[in-house]
Amino acid sequence: MKKSIALLTAMAMVAGTLMACGSSTESASGEKVTEAADNTAVENENTEGTDSGTDKTSADGRTEITFWHYMSEDKEGKYVNQAVEEFNNAQDEIYVTAQYLPRDELMKQYTIGVVSGELPDCGMVDNPDHNSYASMGVFEDITDLYNSWEDASFMEGSINSCYYEGKLYGLPWGNNCLGLFYNKEMLDAAGIEVPTTWSELEAACEKLTTDTCKGLAISAIGNEEGTFQYMPWLLSSGGSVTDLASEGSKESMSYLYGLIEKGYISRECVNWTQADAEKQFAAGQAAMMINGPWQFSGLADDAPDLAYGVAKVPKADNGEYASVLGGENVAICTGANVEASWKFLTWITSKEKSQDICKSIGRFSPRADVNVQEMFADDPLNSVFAEVMPSAQSRGPSPDWPEISAAIYTAQQEVFTGQKDVDTAMTDAQAKIDAIGSK
Repeated sequence: MKKSIALLTAMAMVAGTLMACGSSTESASGEKVTEAADNTAVENENTEGTDSGTDKTSADGRTEITFWHYMSEDKEGKYVNQAVEEFNNAQDEIYVTAQYLPRDELMKQYTIGVVSGELPDCGMVDNPDHNSYASMGVFEDITDLYNSWEDASFMEGSINSCYYEGKLYGLPWGNNCLGLFYNKEMLDAAGIEVPTTWSELEAACEKLTTDTCKGLAISAIGNEEGTFQYMPWLLSSGGSVTDLASEGSKESMSYLYGLIEKGYISRECVNWTQADAEKQFAAGQAAMMINGPWQFSGLADDAPDLAYGVAKVPKADNGEYASVLGGENVAICTGANVEASWKFLTWITSKEKSQDICKSIGRFSPRADVNVQEMFADDPLNSVFAEVMPSAQSRGPSPDWPEISAAIYTAQQEVFTGQKDVDTAMTDAQAKIDAIGSK
């Protein structure tokens, strides 16, 4: 019954947008992607089209399987393709065809595919969404396979995002979290130390904000990215996604709204993806930004001479440092060639390959046997994220996370655009979450 309700809810969510065209989106991990006008997936060079999990054999007798992902070709996708090519060349039993779809399109196709039977053999999913799609029946239960895998070793928070009702439906692919990027030259010129608390951040923003430059850039867009970026503030203040009406939760929203009202954060943040925030920072239109390690490559392209540093997201004056777990999981889809898919997924999430792939795509390995702090000991930028990663909190896991997240980012949009005051918006959001839990 739970799976039926979840599936009907998801189908209703996508029904009104299935024919939408020309929209842009970005994953919670920060990758900006664009849907084609006819909603057709943009494909990789080695892709012959969307395929289901039906067993196929290649001309050379190998078992063919399809892997869906949402990492675009011009960024992380090229490293995904390299890993797939390496796997294909390393053995002669399985041939993997990697296929790129924009994130929102991929999620829609999962929802449609579980009804039509047109699913890939295996695919990628944003970690907070894993529970929701597992509850719909999109993914295979791999609990027994995992328990018999001798090399299984993942951090608790990472592997927990793959469980639904005590069963395992996937493996962690790569993790990330958020930090504070700062322009060293701007802070030095203003005589400002890197802020560590909310009070220090506000004081720094006051000095750094000019007619052409805001003190801080954030993404507060109305989707999962907006929730992702809001979470560190919520958690640091003692707030919770299960109690948005608490004083700590309201304090976090009031703080950010105050920075907007004072002109320290652009009101356009409600329309900005994390990639848009990076563009503001790279162009010198923001002295600081909240973002993640996936933006390093973008900054190298957009502002190769920019001297910047990374620090922890400032904490509430009476709170603790907080960050939120981002990244992707991989899973075997219902009706797939499980044996071939399992061999591929355990290869790309093995200790050796996890380190290589994650380092290439701006992620941190979710494996417990990989010392990420040691990996980045000589890297002052990544080492900050490596320090934060073990304590980064997950979103959920819950099959209702998409609805919970929608309540949160809607409240944020309502406050930041002046539609509702903080008390009303947060109380209304909590009422929505309570209603979700009572279904």
